[in-house]
Amino acid sequence: MFFHHSGKAIVHIDGDAFFASCEQAINPQYRGKPVVTGAERNIVSAASYEAKKLGIKRGIPLWKVKDICKDVIILPSHYETYGLFSQRMYDIIRRYTTQVEEYSIDEAFADITGLRRPLHKTYFEIAKAMKEDIERELGITVSVGLSYTKVLAKIASKYRKPSGLVHIHSGNIESILKNTEVIKIWGIGHQTSAMLYKHNIKTADDLSKKDEFWVDNCLSKPYKEVWWELNGKSVYPVVNGEKDNYKSIGKTKTFAPPSTDVNYIFSQLSKNVENAFIKARRYNLAANKIMLYLKTNNFRYSGLEVKLSRASSFPNEVMPLVKEVFAKLFLPQELYRATGVVLFGLQSRASLQLNLFESPLTIEKLERVYEAVDALDEKYGKHTIFLGSSLLLLQNQQHKQKHLINVRQSRQFIHLPFLGNAN
Repeated sequence: MFFHHSGKAIVHIDGDAFFASCEQAINPQYRGKPVVTGAERNIVSAASYEAKKLGIKRGIPLWKVKDICKDVIILPSHYETYGLFSQRMYDIIRRYTTQVEEYSIDEAFADITGLRRPLHKTYFEIAKAMKEDIERELGITVSVGLSYTKVLAKIASKYRKPSGLVHIHSGNIESILKNTEVIKIWGIGHQTSAMLYKHNIKTADDLSKKDEFWVDNCLSKPYKEVWWELNGKSVYPVVNGEKDNYKSIGKTKTFAPPSTDVNYIFSQLSKNVENAFIKARRYNLAANKIMLYLKTNNFRYSGLEVKLSRASSFPNEVMPLVKEVFAKLFLPQELYRATGVVLFGLQSRASLQLNLFESPLTIEKLERVYEAVDALDEKYGKHTIFLGSSLLLLQNQQHKQKHLINVRQSRQFIHLPFLGNAN
């Protein structure tokens, strides 16, 4: 094995069944029970480990889930709640180091190189303290990996899930890599693993032991970098800062009292659409697909996912489509308690392509308009300027005051620690 580490110490923290675990933390009655999220899409978004043990996996339809286990608890995804847990997790990690990369909503890398003396702990003790603080304060479990590089740290965190704590070092690296299939290496997909299999490379250890001449001649640059990382050379730095891209952006709001008013409910949905696109623009993203859903007072969901003709960051572009979808979903006389939207297929706004029949001025005008809208919102508060379709909601003081004062949802008061500076 061509192993020569650079002495760095990288930690990877990975939430265990994160969305489902957050729900179990908020609702103690769900702990130890099979829980899945994704009711708003009718497919499993996340499954607790109790559900996974029954064979319930992400992406399967909910009707099949009920066939597998009739007692499974099916919940909608509350993305804002998960985001709150996520931010608390990042804040806890930052108690130990400022070098934190928010890799995804439930994953983070932390560079703790050189912190043994300042923190009076070994690297393993620092990783263990991070894990214990997160689990004690948030009521969820995380799996933690520690090693010389990001690739090795990620292998370590996956090695003993759930709630694992694994340190890959020079004394155990060979045995752990021998037990790690090549497809399990971060950055290697099915096509690459199939190619490696043809060269009799079936494990991470097999790949790490290939000589540099073979690697230079048979692998492209990204996989050469993986090879270096497997051999202890840190190629991928921990990129300090917040995550600036997302697989999806969701916004939902429960309102009280429940309503049958078609205009009021559509106004709620319109405001969710605006909020989702505000976040998309903040991260310079555009959506290719949009999913809209309604929740009845007896917790039944109806939703539709539609593809946009062109990726967009602007709510007024999609509102005609939103109206069409809403008309299909809304049932007169039905009592509704929530609306929601999820943006999918996110891409950089810089890569937007116009179709053949569009003028570039269309995008330029929208960009200028929403630059002004976002600037005003930044200065005077969100929704200083808003769509006309959201007006009824913002003017409806009866609903608004009841929402603000009388019926705040319990999940808005999750018992998580305040992490600011006490005066």
